[in-house]
Amino acid sequence: MPRCLIFANGTLPNLDSARRLIHADDFILCADGGTRHALTLGLTPRLIIGDLDSATLDLESLTSKDAQVIQFPRDKNETDLELALEYAVAQNYREIVILAALGNRLDQTLGNIALLSDPRYSEFDIRIDDGIEQAFFCRAESDITGMPGDLISILPWGGAVTGVRTAGLKWTLNAETLLPHKTRGISNEMLGEVAQVKITSGLLLIIHRRK
Repeated sequence: MPRCLIFANGTLPNLDSARRLIHADDFILCADGGTRHALTLGLTPRLIIGDLDSATLDLESLTSKDAQVIQFPRDKNETDLELALEYAVAQNYREIVILAALGNRLDQTLGNIALLSDPRYSEFDIRIDDGIEQAFFCRAESDITGMPGDLISILPWGGAVTGVRTAGLKWTLNAETLLPHKTRGISNEMLGEVAQVKITSGLLLIIHRRK
């Protein structure tokens, strides 16, 4: 099954880096103002979802190219990205990449990352990625693909994370406990093209910054 590529309304720091994330068969889903990023990259959205308060676009020209639009009231309990993510999961896209979900506003950035921690998504591979930085959660074990020298930070989310083991990183962790008020897991480095993180319990946020 193809992936779902969701464009949020944050920033894309490098268009060439973002372009390298795109697969030809990706389902392009835009959360409201994220539509501008898809268009800048030469992509036609398959679906635009949200309250449409940020998408100052000619929606008629997009619908003429078979783009669908699902509009919600402006007074709602979810962000546009949450609505887009829930749609992608409901359509059973097992792999979901969210672009432009970082930057601009700290509250939005933290909220976007927090969305991925929902236990309902534990069976899905959902990652925030802008081509430079990638963020995702490890619930048992995770592989990280990159290059030697890439920075890897692992942060306990919502409480202590126990039994943390790493492989392929410069500073190895061996069955350690990471605490949310400590910075033990910040700024490690990849030694090769693949690194691995395993945990016994808890929820671990992995942030991968490419060189």
